[in-house]
Parts: sequence; structure tokens; C-alpha cells
Amino acid sequence: MERFPPVVQWLILLLASLVLGFSLQIFHIPAALLLGPMIVGVAMGLSGASVRIPEPFFIASQAVLGCMIAQSLSPAIITPLLADWPLVLLVLVATLIASGVSGWCLIRFSDLPGSTGAWGSSPGGASAMVAMAGDFGADARLVAFMQYLRVLFVATAAAMVARIGLGDEAGHGSAALVWFPPLDWRFFGTLAIAAAGAWLGPRLRIPSGSLMLPMIIGAAFHATGTMTLQVPEWLLALAYTLIGWSIGLRFTQPIFLLALRTLPQMLVSIIGLMLFCSGLAWLLTQFLAVDLLTAYLATSPGGLDTVAIIAAGSRVDMSFVMAMQTLRLFTILLTGPAMARFITRLSPAIDQEPKNSTE
Repeated sequence: MERFPPVVQWLILLLASLVLGFSLQIFHIPAALLLGPMIVGVAMGLSGASVRIPEPFFIASQAVLGCMIAQSLSPAIITPLLADWPLVLLVLVATLIASGVSGWCLIRFSDLPGSTGAWGSSPGGASAMVAMAGDFGADARLVAFMQYLRVLFVATAAAMVARIGLGDEAGHGSAALVWFPPLDWRFFGTLAIAAAGAWLGPRLRIPSGSLMLPMIIGAAFHATGTMTLQVPEWLLALAYTLIGWSIGLRFTQPIFLLALRTLPQMLVSIIGLMLFCSGLAWLLTQFLAVDLLTAYLATSPGGLDTVAIIAAGSRVDMSFVMAMQTLRLFTILLTGPAMARFITRLSPAIDQEPKNSTE
């Protein structure tokens, strides 16, 4: 693939993504326009493709996604968290402990250098974990591989669970999709909110700020009736595709070869965490008035953006899902560095300095 000129690589990426994405949509797979491009991106990245999604496009896509999430949020989002805070806290703490145990096992029983296993097993905040990992002695390349490998697994599993749970209703919204609706001033207002969040987020150094700021600002406008956000389907499809490509193309051949020795341990860690979170989802359904799919997406250890895309394509309680995912993201960002240092200190027999590895 690397022998092809960039124009040809882009053309292959685009055409293959369109074919796979719309093929998945025909079978009512939720988030088909995320999964298709993501899978194609992984295949091309591992085949040596040199094309990458420029960071500004990824940031803009997250901002658009933030506006989409904002349409489903209101002050009522806090109600389920406050009303059942002991159970919510239990689920949150259990997830963090499970990820900590997973990280300790990776440090203790794999060849991952230093605290890489601790950072890579963090259940969320992938981009922030990658950005911070290098400053704490971890191999940022392997952390990125582990984080996005988990996102790939979680996104695929969540889409499959949604498809099985909802049958032919999966992948459908509450009404027939209108790809090119009439646009008015609200569309340009929505773009302004997305642009402001995309510009401010990185500059204020807010983790996932390009998604969080438009989500918060847009929810405030939307919930108060100041402005109804307008995010057309064609714009969402473009954002989904760019996010899928950004994640998929990170799976480059050099990083894969570097991770190959510890790939089995990584996979066991990821699948184990996913199964544990599935158990927590079942627990939520026993005590709260939520369906299993809503609980599953709320507890899935994936990226906030990918879970939001899948939730939007399924008939679930979007507010509950986003409330749980957002709370966990903030908790992980606050506790991640301390937890990584703590579980690394619990493994004194392991060499804590990163081992030399080829680029």
C-alpha cells in the first residue's frame, strides 16, 4: 500500500469506506458509517498506508459530534446520577479498580516497558491518556495502540450488541433519515458553536475539549430554548467517517510489530474489561429502570465519541448513557496519572524504565 501515491491511497480509502459503510447500513448495523471507515482504516494502516487525517479535521469532527450529543442533553441528565448515586458510584469505582488490576497484570506478566500497561488499560480518555503517558515514563506509541485497539473492540462489540438486541430496528432513528434537510440560521449557529468549541478546547488544554465544550455550550442553548441545534445527517456522516479514519489509520505496521509480543496479553486485558463492564451493565438493570442496551453502552469502556455515535443510532436513553460516560471520563482524567503511578509501584520486580525499542 505504501508504494501507491497518496492520491491513490485516498481514493482507495474513500471508495472502500463507502462500500463497507453503506453495506453495514443495509444490514442495520448501528454506527455503520463509523465502523466501515474504521475497519478500512485499520486494514490500510496495517498494509503500510501513509495517508493520515490532519488533526484539525479530527478536532472539527469531534466538535460536530459534541453538537449532536447536545441535542439529547438537558438538566435532567443529572437526575439519574443524583437519584441513584450509591449505585452509580459503585459502578464507577468498580470499573476503575478493574482497569487498575488489568494494568497491574500487564505490568507484571508482560514485556510492556515501564508503566505502559497501566496507561494503556485506562477505560476511556484515549487521546488524553496517550498525551500524558510519555511524561510519566510510558511508551506513548504502545499506549496509543492499546487505547485504540480497545476502542476498536468496544465499538464493534457495542454495534453488534445493539444489532442483536434491537433486530431490524437497530440503526434506525425515531423517524426516517433525511440526508439533506432544508437549512436555516440554526445550522450556521450550530457551526459557530462547533467552531468555537474546536478552537477553544485545545487552547484551554481541556481533555477532549473539542467534544466537551460544544456539547456543554450546545446543551445550554438547546435546553433553555435559546436555539435549537441543527446537525444534518450528511454532516454527521462526514464527522463519523473522519473519526473512523483517524482511529483506524493509527494501527500502523511498525506499531503493530512492536506490540506483537504482548498482543495476546493486551487482548485478554481488553476482553476481560469488556466482560466485567457487561456484568456491571446487568447489575444496573437489576436496580434501575434502564434497558440492558442502555446500561451496556453506559458502562462500555470505549471512547466517549464512539459510544455516542452508536447510542445515537440505537433507541436507547441517550441522556443516561452520556451522563455515565462523561462522569467516568472526568474521573479517569483526574485519577489516571495517580492510579498509573500507584499500580506501577505495586510491581517492584518489574523494570520501571522504558526499554529501548525501534521506531
